[in-house]
Amino acid sequence: MKKQMRWACALLTAALCLSLLAGCSGGEEGMDLFVCVGAAPESLDPTYAVSAADQTILTHLYENLMQASVDENGALTAVSGMAKSAESETDVDGNVTWTFRLRSAKWSDGKKVTADDFVYAWQRLADPERNSPYASLLSIVAGYEEARASGDMSLLRVSAENDSTLVVVLNGNYEWFLTQVCTATATMPLRRDLMERWEPEETGEDQEQSAEEAESTAETEEALWWSDVSALVTNGPYQVSGYTRDESLTATVYEDYYGRLKGPETLTFRFADTAEEAWALYEAGTVDFVGELPQEQLELRAADQTKSLTAELSTYAVVLNCARDLFDEAEVRRALTLVLDRNALAQAAGTDARAAEGLVPPDVPDSDGTAFRTDSALLDNDPNHYADACAQAAELLSQAGYDGGRGLGDLEYLYVDDGAGAAAVAQALCQMWNQKLDLRVTARAVTEEELSQALAEGTFTLAGVELRAVANDPECFLMPWVSKSGENIANYANSAYDTLLSIIASAQDSTARSGCLHDAEALLLEEGVVAPLYTTVTGWQLRDTLTGLWRDGRGWFRFASVVVRSV
Repeated sequence: MKKQMRWACALLTAALCLSLLAGCSGGEEGMDLFVCVGAAPESLDPTYAVSAADQTILTHLYENLMQASVDENGALTAVSGMAKSAESETDVDGNVTWTFRLRSAKWSDGKKVTADDFVYAWQRLADPERNSPYASLLSIVAGYEEARASGDMSLLRVSAENDSTLVVVLNGNYEWFLTQVCTATATMPLRRDLMERWEPEETGEDQEQSAEEAESTAETEEALWWSDVSALVTNGPYQVSGYTRDESLTATVYEDYYGRLKGPETLTFRFADTAEEAWALYEAGTVDFVGELPQEQLELRAADQTKSLTAELSTYAVVLNCARDLFDEAEVRRALTLVLDRNALAQAAGTDARAAEGLVPPDVPDSDGTAFRTDSALLDNDPNHYADACAQAAELLSQAGYDGGRGLGDLEYLYVDDGAGAAAVAQALCQMWNQKLDLRVTARAVTEEELSQALAEGTFTLAGVELRAVANDPECFLMPWVSKSGENIANYANSAYDTLLSIIASAQDSTARSGCLHDAEALLLEEGVVAPLYTTVTGWQLRDTLTGLWRDGRGWFRFASVVVRSV
């Protein structure tokens, strides 16, 4: 079966819609915009950048194959970026091959942007020795598992037919490939000739490194190549024109950029270590935008029904280790999750926390563009039903052969004390398990590195984890729990769940896909593998005199269309 998607007209329509987002005002010639999206960059390497602040800077300096946008109905879509067109072909097994035709564009040093720049960047991202937190974004590309297992990145099915033609073969359909993978900061192009100046020579024993050594090597290389920020070679709408360490980065419109920008000619990022410092810059008039509000401002917005807060793309949850003998029965796992009072836990977590209604947080779009969580709360947070849930939990333990929780022995709950409520949540959790099920659970604070190691090695029983998806799609919250997934920190195995995810991956019908997504989430929670506790909300502030700001659902901002409001 062959299916081709000709994007020329669709991209033109979407591009027009994107321009409308900038309001009725035309761009101000020579306009300078000062913003604060966070602290000084931790990494301006697309492979490693994690914070929304760093990703915001990168999305102005680099450009990917596509740009995320919304259509005339408000649904998420993708418009042309470095790719002037995209065509897809589906084989008899439901696997899709995408062919991208690149536009004529130049890097800031005058060299041509080529398909090989994408091939190199994607192979670098997938390489397990790089230890990128976003590597799994490419797990939907054919050959990903084989490439990582062998270390031969040429097995990843991403290739350059010529300088202007990129071909990507997927291992399914994945309707979020264009809108999420092809617009991500992690998959932005990189110049092989520039990057390989910092690559270590691989000979003999040097090829074999421990995970710690590989991470250290990657961090060293990263610091080497991007530490001279003012010398960055980029392909986006802006290029660095000034940088003062720990103070600011200024970017100016790139003269050879293929598109016409309506927004600022210069964009200055001021750095602030805390939301309070950023707000002080805003109140002083030093910046016209802040990307993170301090607690006081969040509380004011929460109390003001005319102002909204936006759900972040993560869910804080308890993960239960199914590899432990005491948790090999779903009844026991389910019992522990039923006694969790998510309203109380969200209150303990802080002002920006909201009781979770499922694993997938609010605002994540469904296949039809509407919110996945609309009228689909899986978790009952009604206080009037809590006593019944606790009674059901006690009955489940009894059915499993434990008339009292003491029979499970001493349990340990690991968490990272982030100073933002995690310790209070840990204490409340242990009290609930103790009081409602007579369990002996001790909470222990560990570092992020210690928790990551315990999760990777399976040397934990219960753990508090922020589950953050690599893309803004429900499937990305569900894929990690497949039996053979390298991200399956719960060590969960269920053939029915695996089958559902396989159907989702190859689904051609959006309605059927949506139904399977909801079924898979329900099964996962019913099995007690992961217990969602709360989601968090965020807010930002742009001067009322400005308009045209775009915020991506993954957390970063785009200022290229910000203009002075006409009325």
